[in-house]
Amino acid sequence: MTVRSVVAGLSARRAARSGALWGLVFGLTIAGTMSTYRTSFPTAASRANLVQTIQGNAAFEAVFGIVGHMDTVAGYTAYKTMYTLLLIGAVWGLLTATRLLRGEEDAGRWELVLAGDSTRRQATSQVAVGLGAGALALWVPTALLAAAEGATSHVHIGVGASVFLATAVVAAAVMFIAVGMLASELAATRHQADLIGAGVLAGAYLVRMVADSDRRIAWLRWASPLGWIEQLRPLIGSKPLAFVPIVVFTSAAVALSVVLAGRRDLGASVLRSRDAPPARLRLLNGAGALGLRLEWPSIAGWLTALGATGLVFGLVTQAAGRSVHGSPTLERVIARLGATGASSVAYLGFVFVIAAGLVACAAAGEIAAVRGEEAGGYVDALLVRPVARWRWLAARLALGFALVGVGGVLTGVAAWVGTTTQHGAVGFATMVEAGCNVAAPAVFVLGVGALVFGVAPRWAASATWGLVAWAFLVEIVAAITKANHWVRDTSPVLHITPAPAAPPDWTAVAWLVGLGVAAAGVGIAAFAHRDLAEA
Repeated sequence: MTVRSVVAGLSARRAARSGALWGLVFGLTIAGTMSTYRTSFPTAASRANLVQTIQGNAAFEAVFGIVGHMDTVAGYTAYKTMYTLLLIGAVWGLLTATRLLRGEEDAGRWELVLAGDSTRRQATSQVAVGLGAGALALWVPTALLAAAEGATSHVHIGVGASVFLATAVVAAAVMFIAVGMLASELAATRHQADLIGAGVLAGAYLVRMVADSDRRIAWLRWASPLGWIEQLRPLIGSKPLAFVPIVVFTSAAVALSVVLAGRRDLGASVLRSRDAPPARLRLLNGAGALGLRLEWPSIAGWLTALGATGLVFGLVTQAAGRSVHGSPTLERVIARLGATGASSVAYLGFVFVIAAGLVACAAAGEIAAVRGEEAGGYVDALLVRPVARWRWLAARLALGFALVGVGGVLTGVAAWVGTTTQHGAVGFATMVEAGCNVAAPAVFVLGVGALVFGVAPRWAASATWGLVAWAFLVEIVAAITKANHWVRDTSPVLHITPAPAAPPDWTAVAWLVGLGVAAAGVGIAAFAHRDLAEA
């Protein structure tokens, strides 16, 4: 076995594990949406009402993309699943690529690879092969589950159409794998690479949102990678020609990444950083301050994303509320999550349950960062100094708790700003309460992640992201079916009320926060008594 094949195999195993997990979530989400359409909209009148209230609504299309054929299983499935899954896939592809390229280089493991019979260009090519295997692991369960459910007698969606939908969804992951590879060559650190990739994703989404907000500028979709996926029109008039820019973009980015890898030194970057920056001793006076200094780009990115999400939710609230009003079916879907009150407020409660899942993603990202510091050997340098093991982990988790708390409140405040510009009637204090409410499940997720990290560190990131993925899946199923309460109870997100459409259940919030803090405490104690576990 050659060094090059070892690099490809190791990269494939690491990418395929998480890819298969998310592929299972994607496939179950699509299959669940298909199977419940008939029960959610049992009559022709209910389906016609769905078409009237959603199709052509600028608010819905700006957030979820162009909607069509909502009176069919296919059209509803495309609307309900497309953008949620492709955004998750894009984030997965970006983070996986930067982890296996710039992350491995930052940790010093590429020095061992390049000391053997392999060049930088060859090693990068082999990582690309491994990442391709990860994308395939994402696609296979997505396509199989979608095709299996689509072929059933009560759905009647062809296998080809189901596979086309799965391919369109996974195309976002493939493109942002390529973006992550290119960012890894341009940036000096993995943090910088993640920020570059996140900027590309945010820009692509905003351009697509602007294009879908006004039919007169619909041509702007061709300026956005996410717009190309929308132009595929899976299940509502498939247009495979839109795969051309996707393939060209992906191929060009991967090829450029390989070329740049061969032209730079190990540890260097295309975007040069200063070789001898002035000494900056701020935030070097403790483990918590050091964690803030190391993690601030990621923290700033999460807070920006959550603030932008809240603002968008607020801006479209009035238009979305008008669509919900008078649609018994939509009102029933939102009511399944516990939202009540005026249509615009009920819509806010519905999307804030989604926001709770996004804040939980930030918590999972913090556990992955903590594990990354241990796996990369960085913690060793701290613990040989007079720094207590429990104190280091407690400080890092405190930073995570602060992130989810501030992120939740920021989401609520940003949504209040958006609703205020649209003359909404939701008060500032109510939205702040709603923001605190959505942070509670993330505290629980962070605590569970800390517990796994303390006991079985190599499983910490996978277990935490798995919990978040399961919470998303149960949330989607609960919105479209009368899910068994035992299933609902397994999702921390569904233990909170959909504030501001309902008063926060402070007892449930206290339980989630209390259990999260207690689990974190057990994790800290376990970490203090185990050996360090590098990658």
